[in-house]
Amino acid sequence: MSELPVREIDDGRILSRGREVLRIESASVDALREHLGDEFVAAVRLIFKLTGRLIVTGMGKSGGVARKLASTFSSTGTPAIFLHPAEGIHGDLGMLVAGDGVMILSKSGESDEIAALMPTIRHLQLPIIAMTSVGSSRLARDADIVLDIGVVVEACPLDLAPTASSTASLAMGDALAIALAELREFTAEDFARLHPGGELGRRLTWLVRDVMVTGADSVPRLRPHDLLAVATHEIAHRRGTVPVLDSDERVVGVLTAGDLTRLAASHPDFLTRRVDEAMNSSPHTITPDAMATDAAVCLRLHGIMALPVVSPEGKLLGIIHLHDLLKAGIV
Repeated sequence: MSELPVREIDDGRILSRGREVLRIESASVDALREHLGDEFVAAVRLIFKLTGRLIVTGMGKSGGVARKLASTFSSTGTPAIFLHPAEGIHGDLGMLVAGDGVMILSKSGESDEIAALMPTIRHLQLPIIAMTSVGSSRLARDADIVLDIGVVVEACPLDLAPTASSTASLAMGDALAIALAELREFTAEDFARLHPGGELGRRLTWLVRDVMVTGADSVPRLRPHDLLAVATHEIAHRRGTVPVLDSDERVVGVLTAGDLTRLAASHPDFLTRRVDEAMNSSPHTITPDAMATDAAVCLRLHGIMALPVVSPEGKLLGIIHLHDLLKAGIV
């Protein structure tokens, strides 16, 4: 079987096509900004007043955009879920309840799968926001609010593949989500609570107790009267920082590798000396309910590698290391 001839296209032509696509798609978003008006405001206020969730749906490429927008709404304070139209007409319409609102994305507004959802949506008397390019379409006629994405020509040379239209829909949805977030006075702390697995979420919500090391086998401890010969073993095997406790398990000092080094420089017999001769008797400590970021600030400010975690009575509960904060993504 003979191979098909490969069409030769020079680099300039490839770059030209890429730039043209970006020009067309950016123009589609610019056009939205120019004619955004009362319908947009009405859509934001309608969604804001919902007592239920925002159901976002669309078919094909519009469905892909709808799925992303549902995620964006949810992560910025507007409860939302994606409904696949084909799954909807085979049972998933059962997720719709009174108090919900429906946002439907369809460039043509004539999708049969979307049309099949309408009887149930109307029966439940749910408000409908349509995002479409065709204001005279079935979808637009059924909707309470129509957001015109206004795209006539796609970036595809064949004017077939949804490109500029899907970009415009995505931008319109993002505009709605962020306008709603501002209306809700959504904060960075709110965002963090919804993204506990992300870096911002960890930094804004994790406490010392979420990061610290606990347990007698994991947390080293020394007594003031222990010999430094014993302490060197603990220092070497416990990341270089060991809390020193009194008989009531209260932290009365901290011994570090640096403390041993300084004592050894002036006392060759340092191994025969006691821990309380080398320890820092005014150690920095932190409580388990403090923010993990506060622990990071304290470590950085004082140039130390670890903090004993203590109870209100000063008793040792655990230890938090810079290494643990780095591993958790706090710093």
